[in-house]
Amino acid sequence: QVQLVESGGGLVQAGDSLRLSCTASGLTFTSYAMSWFRQVPGKDREIVAGIGSSGPNIYYRNSVKGRFTISRDNDKKTVYLQMNSLEPEDTAVYYCAADLSRVITLSPRAYQYWGQGTQVTVSS
Repeated sequence: QVQLVESGGGLVQAGDSLRLSCTASGLTFTSYAMSWFRQVPGKDREIVAGIGSSGPNIYYRNSVKGRFTISRDNDKKTVYLQMNSLEPEDTAVYYCAADLSRVITLSPRAYQYWGQGTQVTVSS
């Protein structure tokens, strides 16, 4: 049984930092591209950042470039999202997702497995 378990969300003030973690089990972690998505009520789920199954293949959406950093530790089967200089517009439920692919796909429909989500709230 595949599980993706996220942690690290919370309530912070604008300008603060948070680090999200997502630990996988039940899959061959090194075979999966891993991404972070976010969603606010009434809007589509959008990709925030992704990291390929191996090598330096990384994607960031424009609004988080220079503020967020995605990384993975294959030994720990964990993907991280370091979020700095948080803005109220970053408020959302954040999900990690796994796609059996070497490359990063931007569409959430491509991903086979999802975490339960963790709330990030940034106050102004």
